[in-house]
Amino acid sequence: MAKTNHSAAVEAVKDTIYRSCLLMDDEHWTGWLKLCDQDFYYKITAFSPEIRKDVLYLDGDRAQIEQMCELLPKHNTDHSPLKRHAVVYTVDVDDENSSARSVTSFVIYQNMLDGVNSHIDAGTNHLFAVGRYLDKFIISDDTARFITREVRLETRRLDKGTHWPL
Repeated sequence: MAKTNHSAAVEAVKDTIYRSCLLMDDEHWTGWLKLCDQDFYYKITAFSPEIRKDVLYLDGDRAQIEQMCELLPKHNTDHSPLKRHAVVYTVDVDDENSSARSVTSFVIYQNMLDGVNSHIDAGTNHLFAVGRYLDKFIISDDTARFITREVRLETRRLDKGTHWPL
């Protein structure tokens, strides 16, 4: 495998992470999946102090996540949009193997359209989830593609009707 350009690889990873946030904010699932390698694996986890173990909310390979994304428009769901604010903390590039790992902190806000919850009014924003993206990438031709993404939540109570990848 050819060596990667280290600084170009770092920028490619950051670009892929930020583009993924924009695509998911716009519910453009096909575009988001184009940023993922064919061997992509995705999971959403959180640590539960009550049982002192990790809880798995969602996991699947690319085919399973792609199938889930195709079904998203058919779900009975809260259509209040989610918007991500992400900050890439670290990008560790393995130049020899043309790969990288990153840690990104994120918060996700939800703009309430209907005010269906008695404690949240329509038109207001509320904090939906907080956590980190733990990503692995393959680097090729100055582009980074997701190999794995673990969405590591601090938030453990997710609202009903939300089936979206985070």
